[in-house]
Amino acid sequence: MKLIGISGTILGAKTCLLVNKVLDEVKKFHPQVETSILDLRDYNMQFCDGRPLASYNEDTQRIINQIQEADFYLIGLPIFNGSMPAPLKNIFDLVPPTAFRHKVMGFVANGGTYQHYLVIENQMKPIAGYLRSFVAPSYIYVTNDHFNEANEIIDTQVLTRIEILANELVYMQKGLKEDMQYGLKWEKQIKEG
Repeated sequence: MKLIGISGTILGAKTCLLVNKVLDEVKKFHPQVETSILDLRDYNMQFCDGRPLASYNEDTQRIINQIQEADFYLIGLPIFNGSMPAPLKNIFDLVPPTAFRHKVMGFVANGGTYQHYLVIENQMKPIAGYLRSFVAPSYIYVTNDHFNEANEIIDTQVLTRIEILANELVYMQKGLKEDMQYGLKWEKQIKEG
């Protein structure tokens, strides 16, 4: 199983740190899961303008391919002005919606105020629903207060929630994979009569 963590911003370091912390917990408890990070700061991604995917630059195509090849997702985002950043929205515009269908998606976010967690509830979860993804019940939202001067997460409750989310993502994906295989076998049996 391939889990990709997407740091959906080209600014700052906290989002990527948060995504990596969850991926580290997945590796710790589920070493059989292949994890990778897609840090948008490392790419020259073009904005979606409706042209065929093959006509975008190499970095943009690399991003699309990595996302399509993943079995499940951890989406990280900073909250700017009560919304997701444009680079993350651009990914949802570029990647064909079928790439996300019937796959598990979890969310981590960081922002300046405690109220911004509502972006996950009011924007990210509905987008996941539109894409027909299965959403992990837990998510992580942090503010600057949860980090020390070295940008390390120091809040013990946040660290516990990170561990819970890491395990939920893997358990949900494993269960979904097993159920999908059973469903395909059952469907085949019905067709064969």
